[in-house]
Amino acid sequence: MLPAAARLRRSQDFTRVVRRGRRAGRPRLVLHALTCGTVDAEPAVKSRAAGDAVAEPDDENKRGTSDSPPTLEKRERPRVGFVVSKAVGNAVVRHRVSRQLRHLMRDRIPVLPAGTMVVVRALPPAAAATSAELGRDLDRAARKLGLPVPGDQSDGGAHSTTDPA
Repeated sequence: MLPAAARLRRSQDFTRVVRRGRRAGRPRLVLHALTCGTVDAEPAVKSRAAGDAVAEPDDENKRGTSDSPPTLEKRERPRVGFVVSKAVGNAVVRHRVSRQLRHLMRDRIPVLPAGTMVVVRALPPAAAATSAELGRDLDRAARKLGLPVPGDQSDGGAHSTTDPA
């Protein structure tokens, strides 16, 4: 189980990472990542459609804003969210895939840079994948995005020599 402080839970955070972050696709999943340097630039780019509805950070009205205090105050910790749609399978399959991804990311969160937000989107082939296959896809996608991977630090990058991607 991931600690509450390490999870993305708000729709605005998911939207921010998917739209403004970088992505790397693999056969079973897509990894979206947004680092804190990119988050800092966002408040200057506000939607005109929101107009006056955009609240100041200290305002109590947080609905409809993408730069409300919960996101900005806790950005020193890496956070992760998961998207497992109905295309992956029925509820039992989706929850199994979610648990596998959550368990795999639990070991990878400590090596992520501070302020990083990650969204892992499972694709339909994830339903038939083992945890080892999902782990390899996560590591390869993270390397594509330039994010650190736990195995690279402990064994000197032995995984990258067998990585065809």
